[in-house]
Amino acid sequence: MKNGMRKIIALLGVCGLLFSTIAAATPESDVLLQKFWAEGAGAANPEKGRTDWAREVMVKDEKLSCSTCHTTNLAQEGKHHTTGKTIGPMSMRTNPERYTSVKKMEKWFKRNCLDVLGRECSAQEKTDFLTFLLTQ
Repeated sequence: MKNGMRKIIALLGVCGLLFSTIAAATPESDVLLQKFWAEGAGAANPEKGRTDWAREVMVKDEKLSCSTCHTTNLAQEGKHHTTGKTIGPMSMRTNPERYTSVKKMEKWFKRNCLDVLGRECSAQEKTDFLTFLLTQ
């Protein structure tokens, strides 16, 4: 019962956060958040997501962060640090189709977490990142 209550409280907290700060979360992003909570994530912390976005980690003798490729201005295009390939804006306001495929969001979470952190992100990290991104 304790775990179930914790999830309900987390869900209510995040729903309040989403509805108060996100102009238009997508049904797909909501599905993904539900999945992360089912995997044990607690209440979303978009400020932690913002901090982690810019946190640099040494990867193969190179300092990388999410912002290395995606920039700190999520309304702008980014560029892959190795290939130079253009990356569409992460902001939902400038790139609304960014958050319309659960499959794509899961793919990119897995790939980018492995590339930048050297491991998959935890459900909590993904919750924090996604709520941060949805507020941009």
